[in-house]
Amino acid sequence: MSKTSQQNTTTDASGVSVIHTQAHSSGLQQVPQLVPVSPGGGGKAVPPSKQGKKNSFVDRNSDEYRQRRERNNMAVKKSRLKSKQKAQDTLQRVNQLKEENERLEAKIKLLTKELSVLKDLFLEHAHNFADNVQPVGTETATTNPENSGQ
Repeated sequence: MSKTSQQNTTTDASGVSVIHTQAHSSGLQQVPQLVPVSPGGGGKAVPPSKQGKKNSFVDRNSDEYRQRRERNNMAVKKSRLKSKQKAQDTLQRVNQLKEENERLEAKIKLLTKELSVLKDLFLEHAHNFADNVQPVGTETATTNPENSGQ
C-alpha cells in the first residue's frame, strides 16, 4: 500500500487558500482545509452571507438608508436610556442597602449594650443570692449550736 498523497491549492475571492488533499491508496474522503493566505493569519473569518454586504455600495441619499439610520439611532437612544436607568436603579439600591446596614449596625450596638447590662445585673444578683443562701447541711448546724456539742 502506498501512502503518497496529492495536494491541490486554490485561492478564493476572499483571499482564503483551500488545500485539497487526496490520498491515492486509502478509502478516505477528500476534506478541504481552510488556510489564510497571509502568513500571520490576519483576522476573522467572514461567513459567506456577510461577504457580499461588505462590498455592496450604499446610497446615503436613499429612503431605505435613511430609514435604517433612523431606526438604528432610535435603538441606540433606547439602549442608552435603558443603561442609564439601570445604573440609576443600581445606585439607588446601593444607597438603600447602605442606610439599612447603618440602621442594623446601630441596632446591634444597642442590643450589645443591653445584653451587657442585663448580664452584669444577672451576675450581681447571682452573687448576692449565693452569699445569702447557704447549703442545707450548713444551715441546720449553725441554727442549732446546742446539738452540735453533744
